[in-house]
Amino acid sequence: MHPSLTRALRLLGLLETGRGIETRVRMGQARALPDAVILGAQKCGTSSLHNYLTQHPQVIAPLRKEVHYFDLNYDRGERWYRAHFGRTGEPGLNLDSSPYYLFHPCVPQRMHRLLPQARLIVLLRDPVRRAYSHYWHEFDKGREKLSFEAAIEAEPGRVEEAGRRLAAGEIARSREHQFHSYLARGRYAEQLERWLEFYPPSRLLVLRFEELVQQPLRVLNETLAYLGLPPLDTARLEPRNTRKYPPMAAETANRLRACYAADNRRLEQLLGRPMAWS
Repeated sequence: MHPSLTRALRLLGLLETGRGIETRVRMGQARALPDAVILGAQKCGTSSLHNYLTQHPQVIAPLRKEVHYFDLNYDRGERWYRAHFGRTGEPGLNLDSSPYYLFHPCVPQRMHRLLPQARLIVLLRDPVRRAYSHYWHEFDKGREKLSFEAAIEAEPGRVEEAGRRLAAGEIARSREHQFHSYLARGRYAEQLERWLEFYPPSRLLVLRFEELVQQPLRVLNETLAYLGLPPLDTARLEPRNTRKYPPMAAETANRLRACYAADNRRLEQLLGRPMAWS
């Protein structure tokens, strides 16, 4: 192995070990639970909004941006989860931002047990564009080898049974459900309905990714108002996790728009407002 790569890997290991040590130390301290949670959806601007919110002087950033307690780390227990947030009694709003929460079938009930009064934030994006961005994210990470068209054809076989088994408690996690759910994650209404079984609409702020991109300060201040915090006059509003990728084939895009038409209408009826994605 090249010496520079060895040094880089060693550094990454030290950073990960240091963070793990800090988590263990914090587990012995009185720590708060989050007041607000960004649920997702993935590839809808969750990283950008998290970055904007944590610039506010009254928002306490978590130890790591994506704690993933209620979906991937639930077996670690409440003390482990609390270790990621501010001290008990420390003034400020604690925030968790884990974009798999919205889609995972077990998370609404788990979260409501521990955080019944939490304020929830959801970002939604044109589901066709979201699916394509998600695909390239997984492709770049080396977790997807198929073409986009082949991947969406393979998705039901990869994801549906895994989702059923997760919901039934037969398995604790599924790589396929987490990484290859390109189309399923864009069926927003069924995901929101699952959350509304546990939380009232007043506890759920639903934002459009497109508006976050076009008017980030306005959307940030709308979110702060929902959280009961004063607005910001200025903030560093550079978007996070952006990349360019080849255009989607027109035939594929048209097919997916037709596929999502009924789901989008159902979402608009649920929210009582147009999403302007057609």
